[in-house]
Amino acid sequence: MSEFTNVTIIKKANVYFDGNVISRTVKFADGSTKTLGFMQVGEYTFNTAAPELMEIIDGDMDILLPGTEWQSVKGGESFNVPANAEFTMKVKTPSDYCCSFLK
Repeated sequence: MSEFTNVTIIKKANVYFDGNVISRTVKFADGSTKTLGFMQVGEYTFNTAAPELMEIIDGDMDILLPGTEWQSVKGGESFNVPANAEFTMKVKTPSDYCCSFLK
């Protein structure tokens, strides 16, 4: 899906890691939530509450998910992150992403 219709967008940005990771929250009529964001080159560790689907729209990175080895992810690929987990991303090129919070 390349665009979303009939959504509410929260104007205030979510800013992390001194502005190197920025996203906007998108809310859907069915109650689901996504964030659309951009990451500069760097290494970032995140914590999840709910399970997430991370879709990498454009970019190149290595990711370390719980209980796995480092793996490469590029634009057009995605990965799932379990709830209540910590994961690390080594972003190699500026990267555009969509994060879906799963129930």
